[in-house]
Amino acid sequence: MARFIFVTGGVVSSLGKGLLSASLGALLQARGYKVRIRKFDPYLNVDPGTMSPYQHGEVYVTDDGAETDLDLGHYERYTGVSSRQSDNITTGRIYRDIIAKERRGDYLGATVQVIPHVTNAIKEFALAETDDVDFVICEIGGTVGDIESLPFIESIRQLRNDLGRDQTVSVHTTLVPWIAAAGELKTKPTQQSVRELSSLGVQPEVLLCRSDRPLPESEREKIALFCNVRKSAVIPALDARNIYDVPLQYHEAGLDDEVLYAFGIKDAPAPDLTRWREIMDRIDHYESEVTIGVVGKYVGLPDAYKSLREALVHGGIANRTKVNIEWIDAEIFEHPESDIVAQLEPLNAILVPGGFGERGSEGKIASVKFAREREIPFFGICLGMQMACIEGARNTAGISEASTTEFGPTSEPVVGLITEWMSPEGLQARAEGGDLGGTMRLGAYPAKLDGNSVVRGIYGKDEISERHRHRYEVNSHYKDALEKGGLVFSGMSPDGRLPEIVERPDHPWFIGVQFHPELKSRPFDPHPLFAGFIEAALKQSRLV
Repeated sequence: MARFIFVTGGVVSSLGKGLLSASLGALLQARGYKVRIRKFDPYLNVDPGTMSPYQHGEVYVTDDGAETDLDLGHYERYTGVSSRQSDNITTGRIYRDIIAKERRGDYLGATVQVIPHVTNAIKEFALAETDDVDFVICEIGGTVGDIESLPFIESIRQLRNDLGRDQTVSVHTTLVPWIAAAGELKTKPTQQSVRELSSLGVQPEVLLCRSDRPLPESEREKIALFCNVRKSAVIPALDARNIYDVPLQYHEAGLDDEVLYAFGIKDAPAPDLTRWREIMDRIDHYESEVTIGVVGKYVGLPDAYKSLREALVHGGIANRTKVNIEWIDAEIFEHPESDIVAQLEPLNAILVPGGFGERGSEGKIASVKFAREREIPFFGICLGMQMACIEGARNTAGISEASTTEFGPTSEPVVGLITEWMSPEGLQARAEGGDLGGTMRLGAYPAKLDGNSVVRGIYGKDEISERHRHRYEVNSHYKDALEKGGLVFSGMSPDGRLPEIVERPDHPWFIGVQFHPELKSRPFDPHPLFAGFIEAALKQSRLV
């Protein structure tokens, strides 16, 4: 039977519960255990799919098409275990399902209440599909004390009683702030947070104390005394020099040992952390540097491109190269006074990422043109590929009015709304004006690669599977015209209807993909497209 680890946070948000959960999963994996990590999100949205990146960061997409919290990206990158639809739940989804059952009469006339109906639904989610794993790590979003998180904390309390204390452990993250005026660290916020959690019926066994400086032994003793835990279970969590050093740092601090002790497991094998040490060796002892320009529209919030940033780092790890990222707002290239040459010429490569809406689109197209004409390595992802096709249509295929119907009516719809496609569940159909949530082409889909293409050489195989999240597609009716202009369609859906990859064979490195390869990149298994992109940027840097 699986053992459950519940991760909560107190004092403030953004203490790193996601990285804690991912790192703990990696450490347990390193000891030979099978793990699964889940995220409980208290907000009322059914999923983050309709939320602005400025509100919630990126939307992480799973193989089976779930639009999920970005923390699931951390889980996958650290453990290599693909997340599923059943690994992220929100209050909105729970209430939607409960109300649907009530309308059908499934509750046989009972009054539907938070307890037991909502809490039962949360517990069912936590327990589902866990027979094949040793540990299930459940991260509770938000901060203890928030009104919206109360049903989740109550569900944890009930599960600890249902399963028994030898099957559940609570790990609580808190903040130990440094007060400059007093010249000391303060433990009171941690004490108050644990008291709040305990008042709700959950006594944590392990405390993870975030601090910007070492936690003195006297302060650990005080926290242990007031919070009713072992001193060794007060784990200091200092800011890490790199997020991939966090598993090693937490192991040195004793996190995995304390969690196993709380379960009564005393004969666990020692962890094999070789691959994490190799990753850090490659990061610390890099042999070269490159600068990548990311021309996007959400550059004011790095979390909007979280997986993209990490995939670029992974490409650097593959090449023992430090990757410096210049975040460039695409809108600046839409102003007449902007100097695109001054902005882009110093770069070793240019990447145009995904996004939605017209804002910044002409700036992205200008960036594509610059990369093509100056023979700078270019990588276009999702909307970035679509902008590359529009740029090619306008400037190399003679279609001056080329555009996308996403931005309004156009006489030359090189990119248009995808109305139907085949999925594992059968034919999918969409109509203009329908719901936005969950209606895109989502999840993993196969693509066939041209045998003589650049991407065939990069992947080393004829068929691939990549994750998608988009509502518009490049119009294959323009395929011949674009290819005459030098933009080759080197990857297509198996039925030959949907363009998946375009490239310019006469360019040092020019590739656009309709999918999101960053979602499948791992530090110990960098995505081949990102490894190839950084390699091309490295060659470019040596030409300058």
